Amino acid sequence: GKLGRYPPWPAKIVNPPKDLKKPRGKKCFFVKFFGTEDHAWIKVEQLKPYHLHKEEMIKINKGKRFQQAVDAVEEFLRKTKGKDQASSHNSNEEKNRRNSSEERGKQTAGEEKRKASLSEGKLKKGTGEGKKRVSSVSSERGSKSPLKRAQDQSPRKRGRPPKDEKDLTIPESSTVKRVMTGTVAGFKWPPSVSEVRNSSQRHPSPECFLLSVQPAVCYQAITKKLKVCEEETGSTSIQAADSTAVNGSITPTDKKIGFLGLGLMGSGIVSNLLKMGHTVTVWNRTAEKCDLFIQEGARLGRTPAEVVSTCDITFACVSDPKAAKDLVLGPSGVLQGIRPGKCYVDMSTVDADTVTELAQVIVSRGGRFLEAPVSGNQQLSNDGMLVILAAGDRGLYEDCSSCFQAMGKTSFFLGEVGNAAKMMLIVNMVQGSFMATIAEGLTLAQVTGQSQQTLLDILNQGQLASIFLDQKCQNILQGNFKPDFYLKYIQKDLRLAIALGDSVNHPTPMAAAANEVYKRAKALDQSDNDMSAVYRAYIH
Repeated sequence: GKLGRYPPWPAKIVNPPKDLKKPRGKKCFFVKFFGTEDHAWIKVEQLKPYHLHKEEMIKINKGKRFQQAVDAVEEFLRKTKGKDQASSHNSNEEKNRRNSSEERGKQTAGEEKRKASLSEGKLKKGTGEGKKRVSSVSSERGSKSPLKRAQDQSPRKRGRPPKDEKDLTIPESSTVKRVMTGTVAGFKWPPSVSEVRNSSQRHPSPECFLLSVQPAVCYQAITKKLKVCEEETGSTSIQAADSTAVNGSITPTDKKIGFLGLGLMGSGIVSNLLKMGHTVTVWNRTAEKCDLFIQEGARLGRTPAEVVSTCDITFACVSDPKAAKDLVLGPSGVLQGIRPGKCYVDMSTVDADTVTELAQVIVSRGGRFLEAPVSGNQQLSNDGMLVILAAGDRGLYEDCSSCFQAMGKTSFFLGEVGNAAKMMLIVNMVQGSFMATIAEGLTLAQVTGQSQQTLLDILNQGQLASIFLDQKCQNILQGNFKPDFYLKYIQKDLRLAIALGDSVNHPTPMAAAANEVYKRAKALDQSDNDMSAVYRAYIH
């Protein structure tokens, strides 16, 4: 399930796909969020004036990508203002031409009137009736409502509205009524109908609103497709593409947090916990890695046991099953600090047997246990965009809510201990096999005289297009294998996934083949490079 509520994020109203039905119930708009590919249905009453809260939003959200999104909003508003000015200029020219035409008409009418005064009485009577009719038309033009005039001057062509706009319901506010003449920029924010209504006088621009999103139905665009993510509650929820859009304004727990292991993943996690206001005590096998976090406000723990004994919830993220066991069962380990009520969350990617064993020894001492391996890489960890797979103590899962929001974009609770480990190994098995296939395709293109860059361009335009595909191909094309996810760890996960298949007599031939390629890459001294360095196993 999804944790937390969404903080402010810039958005604009767009037309929904023709085959996408509007949710039942309250009137709503379909929006796309600036800087992401996320879409959502927004209730009409969830609108606030952009101008009134812009500065407040910028103070709350300090993220780089949030600022980029704000810049995009401002650029959009500048362009919209330019178009409005051009439209106003054209309207004034049209008005001047109309006035000139009317003036010439009046002069002509005056000449006709003078000529008519010399004619017979019946002709005078007819001219008088004609004048009366002209006066009536002029009166109608003068009494036309401002809204009607705005509609007449709209750049949209006359005729029926586009089919894909017919379901967009327009609220009563006069400012919001003008929404459909152009796209709307705004933010998510708790609604205030009175402020929206009053803002129409203070801020006449129809493009400026704040949006509050707690939708019944939301969507995430993947290229031009829309993918729905079902929650346990039966509703659907947006999967945000930017960390700030998920954790920009969370309330940190008042519990003391411990964190053991400051590797590629752990470092980003701790940094985001601190940024979001959590009290964190850190420990790492090589103590110098703690220095940066101490400068950022973390406390230093001398041993895992000390961290656990002084904190309410202790997280750990280490490399493999052996490291996970040593951390808990070794000298001055986690188990020595466990007493009734202490909480331990293991975020390492290990096998189900290992995590089950650790859970048993923690619970036997009166502790509470949750497994929570994460799907992602160093960049996603730094950005607070990890996907968290949790299982075990459901109450502890809820207690970790603000921590999970700080470090990830979404989390899933999968039931009893062991389920998250199995799911994580399957996810990484798919990812590792895919990476090996990418490397195989690029090398085959090279040896057959095809352009590797062209292959990437073609893939990026097809159904396989993804950030993962593009980044890993770029690594290979540029020869840059700086680790974002260690090759040795993806090979470890493939090995454990194959063992998982063996335990239930399920064939995993694709994973087995990929595993052999990664083993070859390790033999070529690529263990500490990024997983994309598996490419080198094909060229040596």
